[in-house]
Amino acid sequence: MAGPLFSTAELKFNKELAGLLRNQGFEVFLPQEHEQRKDLPAAIFASDLKGLDWADAVVACLDGADPDSGTCWELGYAYARKKLSIVYRTDFRLFEGTDPINLMMSESADHVIIMPMAEIADLVAEIARLLKEKRLLKEKSKTAAKGVLE
Repeated sequence: MAGPLFSTAELKFNKELAGLLRNQGFEVFLPQEHEQRKDLPAAIFASDLKGLDWADAVVACLDGADPDSGTCWELGYAYARKKLSIVYRTDFRLFEGTDPINLMMSESADHVIIMPMAEIADLVAEIARLLKEKRLLKEKSKTAAKGVLE
């Protein structure tokens, strides 16, 4: 999971979202569980990078007047590594004009979820649906490849 983790509200939201995804059977790397603010910047960066490399997908929060810069970097890294990326926005504010998400984020993401003021459970249901869909496609692809080899 990628997103801001600088306030009590953000930390609580992240924890609840991760917990609900875990309850659906997904493994989740949540940076706030692996790093502490007292850690050296290099250690925090290394921990996040390890989590990104481990993950099959990146689920990123783009709420706020401007998306968190670290989250944007993580999405760019995921894009470069050809990892599935799902971005979501529960914030009802729009960016300049009428675009709900910065075009660099929306165009590089595999899926964009816009759910203003959504309940966390509803957001998790949509994220889980997309992840399960991708997992099924991956499994079908492996089965098809296996069938060709046999």
